[in-house]
Amino acid sequence: MNNTVKNKSLLIVYALFFVCIMVFDILLLCFREPYIYKTIASVLFVLCGVFNFVYVLKVEQRNKAFKYLMLIGLVFACLGDIVLIDYFVVGAILFAIGHIFFFVSYAFLHKINLRDLLIILLIFALSLIIIFVPQIYNFNGMLPIIIVYALIISFMLGKSISNTFEKEYKGSNLWIMLGSLLFFLSDFMLLLNVFTNISIIFDIFCLVLYYPAEFILASSIYYANIRHNKQTEVNVNQSVN
Repeated sequence: MNNTVKNKSLLIVYALFFVCIMVFDILLLCFREPYIYKTIASVLFVLCGVFNFVYVLKVEQRNKAFKYLMLIGLVFACLGDIVLIDYFVVGAILFAIGHIFFFVSYAFLHKINLRDLLIILLIFALSLIIIFVPQIYNFNGMLPIIIVYALIISFMLGKSISNTFEKEYKGSNLWIMLGSLLFFLSDFMLLLNVFTNISIIFDIFCLVLYYPAEFILASSIYYANIRHNKQTEVNVNQSVN
């Protein structure tokens, strides 16, 4: 009964975090006040990560590296989001550092293997096709930065996809992959919005994808741990039997 009440309380907290984040996301889309609404939405997903981090730290001491690295990645994503308002290159660098922390955190869930590298190379190759094949971009000398960033985010997304092939923690790996994929698609929308003259609609798609992605990654700090606990309990029960 206590666990049921606890789970319901957590779901309510997550729902509140998600609703608040999306409210400020919508306000940002409607009123275009990034200094206020973007900053608040970004701080909220970090606070969601902090909430999960503190809660998990109290009930489970295993896999500390994943929790710490995910939280640091969220902080850099928040900083990148805010700095990007006025300084695109610096913001992109902060985002890239965040992706590195995410990638390393995923590597603590499952060790790096050959499948990781193959998927990463495939995603990077797809990214290069997206960058070079359509003759629609005007990078204004920033092409090297775009390519390096594409490589880094390919590592993050590729590792998250590769982890879903593992038998352990299937649900949490799929959850993390969803967050990583939404992040990747959000950055693609940002690329189209900033470096082409196609349509402002890509700015909308970018924001609609980005904040749910960050919420998912923030909540994975808790969800991955819970899946780990359940797996541990199953292993213990099997050993006893």
